[in-house]
Amino acid sequence: MAKPNRPLSPHLQVYRWGLHMVLSILHRATGVALGVGTLLLAWWLISLASGPEAFAQAQSCLSSWLGRLVLFGFTWALMLHLCNGIRHLVWDTGQGYDLDAVRVSNFVVLGGSVVLTLAAWIFAYCMLGGA
Repeated sequence: MAKPNRPLSPHLQVYRWGLHMVLSILHRATGVALGVGTLLLAWWLISLASGPEAFAQAQSCLSSWLGRLVLFGFTWALMLHLCNGIRHLVWDTGQGYDLDAVRVSNFVVLGGSVVLTLAAWIFAYCMLGGA
């Protein structure tokens, strides 16, 4: 008896891509990025404990344009993961599953992550004096 040649569920031919699907994938990707970013944070802390030369090298690397871009991306990943995690906590209560609420929460998560990222960086630059 031959097995029917059916698509696996969920098969992507049926679904129309939406922002909720992109945010679901981004939530997983930002989780991985936060794991890698934590290694970066550990490297920075180890360099701090290793002495002035190692710390100066780490600071030089992180304050370069590429280092700041990576730190900005890490900050955005943290904020997106946070906002989407809060949305998941709301969903765990059984609220927010209707389509209109999902559409609104999509934009709240995206907008909130951008606003929180920019606020964190503006605050940091104000505290550091634009260093």
